Amino acid sequence: MKITRSGSTPSVKGPEDWFTGTVRIDPQFQAEAPGRVSGAHVTFEPGARTAWHTHPAGQTILITFGRGRVQREGGPVEEVSAGDVVWFPAGEKHWHGAAPDTAMSHHAIQEAIDGSAVTWLEKVSDADYAG
Repeated sequence: MKITRSGSTPSVKGPEDWFTGTVRIDPQFQAEAPGRVSGAHVTFEPGARTAWHTHPAGQTILITFGRGRVQREGGPVEEVSAGDVVWFPAGEKHWHGAAPDTAMSHHAIQEAIDGSAVTWLEKVSDADYAG
């Protein structure tokens, strides 16, 4: 058994290469081998969002606060709010972030394949974000 105490892992700023706007990442867990799953609590200020990206084993986000937006490539921008759960299948190109006027937080859970949990792509344009 392993207990990770609240506040024992420092918060980090979302890197500008992967995010637009102000984003805080609070790492929560990283499985030890042979496990592959990791999770973080991510907070997006209004208008902040990820870049387009994919996950080799998919990703689940659990919206914990506020209102946000999610989109898969070729699909419409979808509104999400606290209590919603979003599953992105393996390899699906997508992005997620806060609504224009409201912050949003979510737990992000994903697995690594061959040591990689995410492939970052181009930034989401303002036009794509607006839907």
